[in-house]
Amino acid sequence: MEQVLFIVWRESVEAMLVIGILHAWLSQNPAAGGKRWLWGGVLAGLLLAALLALGLFAASEVFGRYQELFQAAMVFSAAALIVHMVLWMREHGRSLKRELEAGLAASRARNNGWGILLLVALAVGREGSETVVFLYGTLSGSEGAALWPLLLAGVAGFLLALLSFWLLQLGGRYLSWRLFFRATEIMLLLLAAALFTSGIDKLISLDILPALVDPLWDSSALLDDMSASGGVVSALTGYRAHPALMTLLAYAGYWLAVLALMRWRSRRVATRLAA
Repeated sequence: MEQVLFIVWRESVEAMLVIGILHAWLSQNPAAGGKRWLWGGVLAGLLLAALLALGLFAASEVFGRYQELFQAAMVFSAAALIVHMVLWMREHGRSLKRELEAGLAASRARNNGWGILLLVALAVGREGSETVVFLYGTLSGSEGAALWPLLLAGVAGFLLALLSFWLLQLGGRYLSWRLFFRATEIMLLLLAAALFTSGIDKLISLDILPALVDPLWDSSALLDDMSASGGVVSALTGYRAHPALMTLLAYAGYWLAVLALMRWRSRRVATRLAA
């Protein structure tokens, strides 16, 4: 449930940022029917995300007895997508506003309302599709999760996003965009680690990966991952009170890969700026 709340909160704020940038530009640079095309694009983007959700549900039914393998693949896909999103935002976050406005300016110059709609639909659809994949991967990694608590967590995440966006719009008096993205990218990487860990656990339970040593230790006396507080830590970081050696090795490998990718992307950005 905590994962659902966080994902909906973070992705909703990012979608609101995109819509806010586009709305502000159209307010300052009126185009024929511009805002109607804007909101049409928002609806189209949400429709794309809904179609993806239906497609994932249908695909999981088609796979039948291989459903657990499909779910494990989606868990790993969600973790990989989160890492990619964090790296992409670190590289393109500063130029996001400029790129969106350039796309709107090009469509306005051609008096192309459909171009505005397509740009908005792709921008919003990207955020919505990421949310769908993240949520599907999260639910695939959670066994027997009740529906109503998850729905309430999603609504709470959206309401929290509205509050956060309002605070961010106050110009950094209470919360700055820079601080928001830096804090949430750390939380996102921890969440991806939790998803990756649950995927490894699923592969071990399916006898696809060996546990090697299970359990490697027992830290439940300090923090039991079956307790309320331990469950939250487990869901958001991948903590295990009774980890298998394979799970621990995979967890360490995840962080080594993330750090290597961050260093590689940082060097690439520095090289591009120096050119």
